[in-house]
Amino acid sequence: MTKHRAGFLLATICAFIWPTATGPAQAADVRRPNFVFVLIDDMGWCDLACYGNRCGYETPNIDRLAGQGMRFTDGYAACNCCSPTRASIMTGKYPARLHITDWIAGSNYSWAKLRQPDWTKHLPLEEVTIAEALKPAGYVSACIGKWHLACAQGTPVARGSKYFPEAQGFDVNFGACSRGAPPSYFAPYGIPVIKDAKKGEFLTERLTDESIKFIEANHSRPFFLYLSHYSVHDPIQAKKNAIAKYRAKGRPARGTNNATHAAMVDSVDQSVGRLVRKLDELKIADRTVIFFMSDNGGQMRKWGGRNLDKFQTPITSNAPLRVGKGAPYEGGIRVPWIVKWPGVVKPGTTCSVPVHSVDFYPTMLEMAGVEAADGQVIDGLSIVRLLKQTGTLERKAVYWHYPHYNPCGEAGVTPHGAVRCGRYKLIQFYEDMRVEMYDLKSDIGEKHNLAKQMPDKAAELTKMLQQWRTDTGAQMPTPNPKYDPVKEEQIFSLWRRRETQ
Repeated sequence: MTKHRAGFLLATICAFIWPTATGPAQAADVRRPNFVFVLIDDMGWCDLACYGNRCGYETPNIDRLAGQGMRFTDGYAACNCCSPTRASIMTGKYPARLHITDWIAGSNYSWAKLRQPDWTKHLPLEEVTIAEALKPAGYVSACIGKWHLACAQGTPVARGSKYFPEAQGFDVNFGACSRGAPPSYFAPYGIPVIKDAKKGEFLTERLTDESIKFIEANHSRPFFLYLSHYSVHDPIQAKKNAIAKYRAKGRPARGTNNATHAAMVDSVDQSVGRLVRKLDELKIADRTVIFFMSDNGGQMRKWGGRNLDKFQTPITSNAPLRVGKGAPYEGGIRVPWIVKWPGVVKPGTTCSVPVHSVDFYPTMLEMAGVEAADGQVIDGLSIVRLLKQTGTLERKAVYWHYPHYNPCGEAGVTPHGAVRCGRYKLIQFYEDMRVEMYDLKSDIGEKHNLAKQMPDKAAELTKMLQQWRTDTGAQMPTPNPKYDPVKEEQIFSLWRRRETQ
């Protein structure tokens, strides 16, 4: 029996009492909440003013959203790159358990010391996505924008691919295919599933248009809108008037925090503003939960794909966090995390409890009054008690697993795993199993490795990480019989040289 007919359909569908913005829930308010999930690609923790951006980016709409809800200071993506985080959102499972541990379709570093495992390059149909879990409760769901949970190699990019959103419970799919980035943000986009774009049309605006159409068509029933922007992923492109605005503010044409990247951040902020205004216009804002996050840390530098010598100048900075996309350090995995839940979340609140992208799934189920299927494995925890400020999470640690190489990050990234337990975070590098440990409370920039100073704590966290890998069935890299140390040094020297440019 397929997942669409299996045990999760036996789940108990509970009534959900929606509290009004002005007082306790009334019997007449028995309605399930709408969900709007806005996922940004490659937005850094510090790209928003409400997270301390000092570069002059203007994000008034997202800042207002944070002011109307709860801003999480220690919100994490499940991976330092996109596809694994997206899989964790859809399923509530760690990427290690899903064996989706790199961006799809990944890279093959045949010269490296370790050989990556035979990992999964699509979201299996057996997995029960959040769209499928909500469907029996009457929800209609739309995936607008980036999907990147289907392999680009050997998988059709046309609508109807076996692993596209339509096969995973979504009623509407616009712009979602196997591509991880658009060839262009201006039409023609080079995204085969978008057929009717007008020349020169801007992708971020078009995705917002389609999202608004979906909201308008379904505002009288519970809906789940997953707006997954391609922006601010490269290619770094924006509208001329927006670029000119930031050039006038002193942003450089190229380099760190350049005007074009700033304009891309501006565009997704405008998108959020338009969505919120539409919810207000339709008078459904008071029963709509909005989630906002990024799939990984900010990409510090555009790189040349297979042309490893063609690294460009830095795009952004994640300071005070260390490094960015691709790295196991905070700049690669700590991201903006905002939840607006009218009538429940006290406006303008912040939370420092570590939360993880696997937590969205159980949170949405609890908000909607939907039970998970009997026997369904969910790694995440509902954060409802954090949002209501009635308690904390009964969880000792959160984890990461990346058995791959990545040219982003700090002079290139080697296979690794990580665990955060309270204030301490440990990273284990699989080539030699060495560890680094940091006290994030006093050293958010991860400058002081405490592994040798606190060997007992490092050993405790290492043991926890090893046990977690066993429990989740994490795939480990293996010695590479084709290891080429000469080639390795050539490649890593390019990566190191890039970091000093």
